[in-house]
Amino acid sequence: MLYAQFNRLQVSRFIVGSNPFSGFSHQSTHTDQEMKHYFTTTRIKQILSEAESLGINTLVARTDFHVMRTLMEYRDEGGRIQWFAQTCPEVGSHQTCIQRAFEYGALACHIHGGVMDNLFVHDKLEEVQPALDLIRQKGMLAGVAAHNPRVIEWAATHLDLDYYLCSYYNPIPRDKSAEHISGTEEYYGDEDRQAMTDLIPTLNKPVIHYKIMAAGRNEPAAAFAFAASKMRANDAVCVGLYPKIKPEMLVEDVRLLEQNLLAL
Repeated sequence: MLYAQFNRLQVSRFIVGSNPFSGFSHQSTHTDQEMKHYFTTTRIKQILSEAESLGINTLVARTDFHVMRTLMEYRDEGGRIQWFAQTCPEVGSHQTCIQRAFEYGALACHIHGGVMDNLFVHDKLEEVQPALDLIRQKGMLAGVAAHNPRVIEWAATHLDLDYYLCSYYNPIPRDKSAEHISGTEEYYGDEDRQAMTDLIPTLNKPVIHYKIMAAGRNEPAAAFAFAASKMRANDAVCVGLYPKIKPEMLVEDVRLLEQNLLAL
């Protein structure tokens, strides 16, 4: 496994994403429900164990109760994967989520991408710095996520961060709801991916590239080749998994990423 350096933390350049674990397929309400039934605590722990066996040492996951319960059990059973926590608007405020992240052992915490997009639209970004200050007070690395490149541009000029999460796509408007609403029609355009990846080289901290697969719409070989070509030395990718449709998905994805990175 290849690794990046995020401040004091060594981070695998392939990071496991948790959207599928919480039933966010970004495809359909039917698939959302399928994922909720499939991703039992046992199955999530199996995926995390397989990830660690491949050298993956980092998980990006929401501060929701399903994720936290699973991580507690996984660690009690010997699991060591490090948690980069994402705030979770439907279950609490920034402060509530940050406190949960700290209590459940997260080493880093970032503001949810939909929340950042929503705050930007409504000119409420003054909320962000106090949340980042609290994250650092708790001893965690501090970051922000966004789907809209303009939000990342703002963050780069106004915030002192340890890392960014940059979505390749901006699939739904976040003006009415910061949280994704199941069944909402989504748009995945190449122009959005280009805009974000053009911005990334200007950022002075590590970036986690996410939604590189367009929620399963992109062909994996092409998606990983493109992402690898846009990643800098200390960047990583975050990818959700759904082994129900392909049991060997994680092994194949890791192979594609490392193959493309090593070919550069």
